[in-house]
Amino acid sequence: MKTTKLKKEIVKKVFDKVHHEYDVMNDIMSFGSHRLWKKEFIKIINAKKNESIIDMASGTGDIAKLICKENLFKQLFRIDPNYLMLKTGSNFFEKNKKIIEICSAAENIPLKNETVDTYAISFGIRNTYNTKKALDEAYRVTKKGGKFVCLEFYKVTKPVLKELYKLYSTAIPSIGEAIVGDRAPYEYLTSSIQKFYTQDEFKKMLEQSKFRNANYINLMAGIVSIHTAWKI
Repeated sequence: MKTTKLKKEIVKKVFDKVHHEYDVMNDIMSFGSHRLWKKEFIKIINAKKNESIIDMASGTGDIAKLICKENLFKQLFRIDPNYLMLKTGSNFFEKNKKIIEICSAAENIPLKNETVDTYAISFGIRNTYNTKKALDEAYRVTKKGGKFVCLEFYKVTKPVLKELYKLYSTAIPSIGEAIVGDRAPYEYLTSSIQKFYTQDEFKKMLEQSKFRNANYINLMAGIVSIHTAWKI
């Protein structure tokens, strides 16, 4: 219980601190590649005109903005546990009546069972304080026949790339400090990647939460992966 509470507090402090620099943070951590990864993520989400979508850990709304460009959705729920992050992107969406913003944790979503056709989460699952509970909630709010799509950073396992990535990871806090004036958020984010599950472990967790046909694709040698699974 103490560990859960501590992580919630740490994550809140991190995103309270960097909400105005969120996109800069992602650019630092990915050399700008996150923009290409997210385009691939959007392709896999494959939104439809008559479907409802959750953009979990929506943050400043970069995924929601990409979905809006296609305008292929019935309703979009932007959900994030950090109020400052959520409101940083609100101005872009305020005139769109198909978008609903909710400040809530992934572990306790204030929506009815089987509300959405697609549950999408981008670089947010490792920041949940209880991953299993978050996946159970994802399953609960997804309709039968609906899908789960997740984009996340992972530990690099290929020998040469692993060493290069390790060197870069140690430099990220200093780069972050130089740009946004604080190294602590970047220290947390780099360590959270190392502490998170492997792709196969996370796939198994999806299956334990009753999702079916769970799979994933690796991008850039597994620096990031996109998971998909279905509620059947």
